[in-house]
Amino acid sequence: MAIRLNVNGIAHDVDVEPDAPLLWVIRDELNLTGTKFGCGVAACGACTVHVNGKAMRSCSVPVGAVANAQITTIEGLGGNGGLSPIQQAWIEHQVPQCGYCQSGMIMAVSAFLAANPAPTEDQLSASITNICRCGTLPRIRAALAALTETKTKVKGGAS
Repeated sequence: MAIRLNVNGIAHDVDVEPDAPLLWVIRDELNLTGTKFGCGVAACGACTVHVNGKAMRSCSVPVGAVANAQITTIEGLGGNGGLSPIQQAWIEHQVPQCGYCQSGMIMAVSAFLAANPAPTEDQLSASITNICRCGTLPRIRAALAALTETKTKVKGGAS
């Protein structure tokens, strides 16, 4: 069955069953491998993508449920091949250790900050539900603090 997906601003017609997980369609049909498989039950967040601007764990989303939605993967986050401010902060604060979970973490943080441009420290802490087994949470918090300080200084909350 052909399903139309809009991924990173490009329309794709994929011939898959509507109950196929979005994660596998992104990886296997569209060859966008930045979105990772972690647990398969939406617990770890390694597979996080944006669907209409909202962070979703793609391992548990049936592709038929997001037909015609605007889907963004880590490959499309920065736009025009550049880095988003969040990706740049991750580099500046040397966040990744192994890096496996980081595309999902960046996607989750990106959606959170888009909805909450000037969060409190408690809101930031509560928003980190993705799992990083390397223990880089202190560096993640440092990158988030730098991002939110920048956002609150910029007129309108945008960076």
